[in-house]
Amino acid sequence: MTDTQLPGPISYLIVEFPNEPTGEALAELVELVDRGLINILDLAFVTRGEDGSVVAIDVSDIDGDGTLDLTIFEGVSSGLLDASDLADSAPAIAPGKSAAILIFENAWAAKFTAALRRNDVELVAAGYIPLADIVASLEAAEAAG
Repeated sequence: MTDTQLPGPISYLIVEFPNEPTGEALAELVELVDRGLINILDLAFVTRGEDGSVVAIDVSDIDGDGTLDLTIFEGVSSGLLDASDLADSAPAIAPGKSAAILIFENAWAAKFTAALRRNDVELVAAGYIPLADIVASLEAAEAAG
């Protein structure tokens, strides 16, 4: 496989949603794909039981407006996300709540990471900084400054 065939960095998100989601985030997700910023590799919807178990759910009308919202994501499965991953997501999801698990390629970074590999540079760590930590740091800097 050549560098140009390798994907950009792969990330995941688990988002817990209210019982009556608006579907607004789905439109934004489609926009990210349409702009070529990400490629969706897997998308699963789950619910966590009061006993801690996580079960995949089939959601067709996520915002309750009577129209099928998820047809654009139908069949999105790379095989990276499996039953053990669903079980591993349990601690992140509150009992009795539902969530979406998304695995995606950061397509915007594919050429950048290919250039790194061509020059024997390895991406050795990546992650997300929680928004609450960013806000706290900015507030602390503002108070000090």
